[in-house]
Amino acid sequence: MDIKLLELLVCPVTKGPLKYQAQTQELISRAARLAYPLRDGIPVLLESEARPLNDEEIES
Repeated sequence: MDIKLLELLVCPVTKGPLKYQAQTQELISRAARLAYPLRDGIPVLLESEARPLNDEEIES
């Protein structure tokens, strides 16, 4: 994930920052409790495509 691109992207739900998680290839929004997938290196920032995060994932 390109760091410059990550600095420009925000969560579409909360407009807050996203954190890149390399292990799962996802962009994490703690505020929205959602994980947005990366497909072929492209962020899919659709709420309908996001995976809900559980409490353990939010804290890590």
